[in-house]
Amino acid sequence: MSSLLLGSVNAQYYLRGEVKDENNGPLPDVNIRLHSSGYLYHSGSTGAFGIPIPGVVDTLTLTAEGFQTLVVAVDATKYQNLHLRQAGRALPSAAPKKSLLSLTKDLRSWDRKSWTVAAETYSSLIENDFIPARKYPETGFAVTIDKASYSNVRRFLNMNSTIPPDAVRIEEMLNYFNFGYTDPPKDSCFAFRSRLSDCPWNPANRLLFLQVSARKIDPTRIPPANLVLLIDISGSMDLPNKLPLLKSAFRLLVNNLRDIDTLSIVTYGGSVAVSMGPTSGAEKKKILEAIEDLAPGGATPGEAGIRAAYRVAKSQLIKGGNNRVILATDGDFNEGETSEEELEKLVSQYRDWGVYLTCLGVGMGNYKDSKLEALAKKGNGNFAYLDDEREAEKVLVREFTQTVYAVADDAHLNIEFNPTLVRDYRLIGFDNKEKVLSDTLSELQGGEVGSGHSLLALFELIPANPDSAVVRDAGFLAQVQLNYRLPRDPLPRASTFVCANQSVPFKDLQPCYRFASSIALFGGLLKRSRFIRQADWKDAIEMAEQSSDPGDGMQQEFITLMEKARKIYGHYKHHKKDED
Repeated sequence: MSSLLLGSVNAQYYLRGEVKDENNGPLPDVNIRLHSSGYLYHSGSTGAFGIPIPGVVDTLTLTAEGFQTLVVAVDATKYQNLHLRQAGRALPSAAPKKSLLSLTKDLRSWDRKSWTVAAETYSSLIENDFIPARKYPETGFAVTIDKASYSNVRRFLNMNSTIPPDAVRIEEMLNYFNFGYTDPPKDSCFAFRSRLSDCPWNPANRLLFLQVSARKIDPTRIPPANLVLLIDISGSMDLPNKLPLLKSAFRLLVNNLRDIDTLSIVTYGGSVAVSMGPTSGAEKKKILEAIEDLAPGGATPGEAGIRAAYRVAKSQLIKGGNNRVILATDGDFNEGETSEEELEKLVSQYRDWGVYLTCLGVGMGNYKDSKLEALAKKGNGNFAYLDDEREAEKVLVREFTQTVYAVADDAHLNIEFNPTLVRDYRLIGFDNKEKVLSDTLSELQGGEVGSGHSLLALFELIPANPDSAVVRDAGFLAQVQLNYRLPRDPLPRASTFVCANQSVPFKDLQPCYRFASSIALFGGLLKRSRFIRQADWKDAIEMAEQSSDPGDGMQQEFITLMEKARKIYGHYKHHKKDED
């Protein structure tokens, strides 16, 4: 695999590698000093790192408590396997059962190295490959409302920086936009639509669009809310795009509170405190004053903060209500349990209490995307990244009910393709973590679906050779089943749908589907996907421009971001990624 990637505009090369002990155990949070700049970086939770450097060669100094200091010359064209010496180190204990985002049974993945950006961490993802429908006709994926990836990608591009490929989650980028809404039947929680067309980046293939719309809660029947704001006020939050941004965001949220709603504030920074006890939404002045008084300082005892917030939420539990902890942080926990596996285990204990978890990520440099994503999934909740106050207004005001009011839990969708019509299929997005795929005990875990959420999933299909087999059920392309539970109801439920084998030329598709295709192509280009070698930035931008709504500010902003990406990435040839 190539280890030469793009850094920011101030760096010409990207150095990747990993740090292990003498027994090949991963070493997280190792201090890595880059000699040319003096900047300090850290290895991620798997020991991996990624550092922008100004030249091909440089020198690193690695230090970690209990290990010998290592000074080493490095070459950016080579992947660095670095080892620190120590008298002895216990290997990590067995991790709990992990959750897949998408699943095709009995399938094995290829390996890929994980990496970090400065001290930011991202889950190492394996891009979904083409699957033979005759051997594996059925696949599935979790239905979620997460949108964090898009605003994080926007943050990188607005900094004129390249983007870590693992920060690009195409399903979340699609979730960010509204592609139309279909009211579900009265007896169902979900409505379905599908479209089939030719694939714009590979004309020999087809694109299947599957849209799922969740029921909207009747505004007059929205249950009372028991919300606990868990706010990181540690020293690392003392930057304009961290705690001050969160304070602005929560001031906006207060405007949505009703008299029947209850809000509490728990903070952690040096110590954990209940900064404001349970308070009625009618007391907006008191709440706003409590938010204004927040000030940063101290270490980051995230584990203790999570425990305290859930205890407060449980003490005020509203039977039949919306009980939710809203965690706002850069994710840089440094006291108590700090690993993703430990925090996942902690949050999983509270799922059965009926308390949901929303994670709001902020900041840069030490932002722990992988940690917040894992917490949201295990906490039966959702995940957003706030890069500015406009995004805060979108998440906590315009999409408030979608963010904090669930209409379905443990939602996952299974789709079974007709192998006499489909030779191979590839789910776009919903890529799994590398370490989860390698765990044979991993299982597909559903997600929380918010009020009125509309999900759009894309599959790239290779048609079956009509001369090689007898076509059965020619009008039936795929059978869909969405499995879910209603909130606070253990009874499993399911909705079904049949995707028709009726293809429409791409140019005749509704604009919303063509625009969605441009987002998928944009994500593939950012990830340098090996599946879109026949397309480039010009194709993606033209597709978006021809299908966008001139009056839609988000769509027009997206086109601007694509132009920025073309300037950053455009002079590098798009080619198939090296494979291990």
